[in-house]
Amino acid sequence: MGNRFQVKDRFADGAQYIDGRLRSGTSGQSHTVVDPATGDEVLTYELASTADVDEAVAAAKRAFPGWSGATPGERSDALHRLAAVLAEQAEDFAYAESLQCGKPIKLSTEFDVPGTIDNTAFFAGAARHLQGQAAAEYSGDHTSYVRREAIGVVGSIAPWNYPLQMAAWKILPAIAAGNTIVLKPAELTPLTSLMFAQAAKDAGLPDGVINIVTGAGREAGEHLVGHPDVVMTSFTGSTAVGKRVAEIATATVKRLHLELGGKAPFLVFDDADLEAAAHGAVAASLINTGQDCTAATRAYVQRPLHDAFVARVAELMESVRLGDPFAPTTDLGPLVSHAQRDRVAGFVERARAYATVVTGGEIPAGDLAEGAYYRPTLIAGAAQDSEVVQSEIFGPVLVVLPFDTDDEGIALANDTPYGLAASAWSRDLYRANRATREIKAGCVWVNDHIPIISEMPHGGYKASGFGKDMSAYSFEEYTQVKHVMYDNTAVAEKDWHRTIFGDRP
Repeated sequence: MGNRFQVKDRFADGAQYIDGRLRSGTSGQSHTVVDPATGDEVLTYELASTADVDEAVAAAKRAFPGWSGATPGERSDALHRLAAVLAEQAEDFAYAESLQCGKPIKLSTEFDVPGTIDNTAFFAGAARHLQGQAAAEYSGDHTSYVRREAIGVVGSIAPWNYPLQMAAWKILPAIAAGNTIVLKPAELTPLTSLMFAQAAKDAGLPDGVINIVTGAGREAGEHLVGHPDVVMTSFTGSTAVGKRVAEIATATVKRLHLELGGKAPFLVFDDADLEAAAHGAVAASLINTGQDCTAATRAYVQRPLHDAFVARVAELMESVRLGDPFAPTTDLGPLVSHAQRDRVAGFVERARAYATVVTGGEIPAGDLAEGAYYRPTLIAGAAQDSEVVQSEIFGPVLVVLPFDTDDEGIALANDTPYGLAASAWSRDLYRANRATREIKAGCVWVNDHIPIISEMPHGGYKASGFGKDMSAYSFEEYTQVKHVMYDNTAVAEKDWHRTIFGDRP
């Protein structure tokens, strides 16, 4: 990894980034970032207070007129420079992401960091394409057109599973559209969000456009969402917390974007390529140690393939290499914390009473015992209404259930409160196309599961929330649409006035 920077030196001034500089929080409470692979301290910092949030919002409010008044080309140029800075610092970002999350370095290096750079480059281009409807004379007597305008200060909250990418997903469309932002990352994983804001300064973005407050959800987070100068909130996290965010945001009539939990179905029809489906299921269920809201969690396999699928997935899972996240051969790192590992283990232990743990289902011993590791786990024989099928586990656990008819498979896929992502596996075009139409999810893959691209939207149905990250569709969240209408007649006494006062000739 080359020369890794020293985290404590890098953030010696604190873990808040307000108006262009790092500073310490003033809540009087500290938090420790822990390396989940070892349990070692990475950084102890002071959490943000409500006063810190107020200062960050004030900085964003001051920066808004200048940034929103910049031309699309100027904002685009700034984001292109940011993409270049991120590329120059890619090694540091990958190191910090793996250190705070436990991600295998190959995932940080090949997925998280390049995905963020690509997303930045995409929004650099998209900043120049904030277009409204073309001008026309829709009434006959007037010319109408649509403006897209920045809405103001955005207050966003990002999760701990993809700290860098989620920070970028919140920040980039907001600032590309001319808004300014205050982002609250998860207390567990603030490092790369802070580094992203510093990179923006290196790229020449004005102070106050991007601000980071690292504080507790009940104090800093709720204060940010309810702040009277924040006009929009974007939140990614659990459905339960999303409901609380919605309560606060709607009380102050804020625009709201929610990307919440998921329980993605992985629907395998009996004509599917078994080897492709098995490999896809292992990769899609274990990405980021299963801490991914789009991860494959429920595999429904048509009965003729069910047993062979279970056997092959178990075989592949047993080949997965757990280990030091910084070892290039490591496939699976720890979960983000020991608390999260124990939560996942609890689901599996309770499932033993009603289902079969085919492989995994244990905390590894030996050198890995000090970390938050959990073996890849495959469960079979669970009922559709069981906890492991209906609840979001957020760990390296895949549950496999059989189905008979296509109707049944699609019905089972839709039978949870969630609707974020799904996949269908079939060689039959018509069968797969039916699944893409009828599965209620924001993204449906065919013969693959997980890939995302900057040009396409990400967001869910049902209890998985509403609104879109990435793509030009995200500007629907971050811009105000204004209708402008010009009179073309120059007539003082218009005919329609007579419906209000006076008489017709």
